[in-house]
Amino acid sequence: MPKHDTSPPSPPVRPGDLRQATAWLNHHGLDTTPTPLLAARLAVRRRARIAFHITLAAMIIAASLARVQDLLARAFLGRTEPDLPLSLLGLTVSVAALLVVQALIFRWVRRADRRAGALLSRRVAHTLQPGWRAVLGLPHAAFTAATLAAAFLLATSALTVDDTTVRHAALILMVGLAGVAASLALQLRDLLAGPVVAEDEASLTADVVMRVEDARDLTAPTVPWTLPVVLLFGTAPLWWNVASMALILIGVAVAHIVATRTPSTVTVARQAMSTR
Repeated sequence: MPKHDTSPPSPPVRPGDLRQATAWLNHHGLDTTPTPLLAARLAVRRRARIAFHITLAAMIIAASLARVQDLLARAFLGRTEPDLPLSLLGLTVSVAALLVVQALIFRWVRRADRRAGALLSRRVAHTLQPGWRAVLGLPHAAFTAATLAAAFLLATSALTVDDTTVRHAALILMVGLAGVAASLALQLRDLLAGPVVAEDEASLTADVVMRVEDARDLTAPTVPWTLPVVLLFGTAPLWWNVASMALILIGVAVAHIVATRTPSTVTVARQAMSTR
């Protein structure tokens, strides 16, 4: 009597997603065959990453519009003082809306992971739940914290300038940076708390590699580098402009050192698995 396959069916997957999964495995030197589950998880992450970067760009645009509103009011309405409550309220609402969108994006990724986990015919024994040191690593965490601290310090120093235009832009900058910091903390917490989805050693390695990639992408300092220049460069004093450019140049150099001196995502994954 023939045996019936009782394992759950694999999700439908596009041929292009399978090709992308093969390329991803080859890029990381993982000698395994892409499964439909892995292809589906990678496809969701790829699309979520694009959507996440769009929200970051929208956040920069929203902050810029708040700044432009002030400049237009001065140029065409003859205002000598910025309409601070209105523009800050508008920016705060915009940042809150973008944070909600980002939370929905990452919830989509977590739901995709849960669906993939439910379809596994078996789970690996003794799965691991890597913490922030294993996933993000101390150098990346320190670099992220230092970059945000430096950007906040720049915003605070601009508040001491005797110019209402500069102080107004500095407050807008602080609201934007606070939104970025809050989003980063929430997404990292959810990333670290997400369940491991793996059925063997190969898929466990791929799962940890995806976590490390997600964490490093989340902590990319794009907004803390961009927002100070967009909002204040040209209107702030010379010393502040020099400091904002130094933040970017030194940041790029440190980011290069961190990227070249820290282990690859695959090495990090294998180190984490060796502690099981």
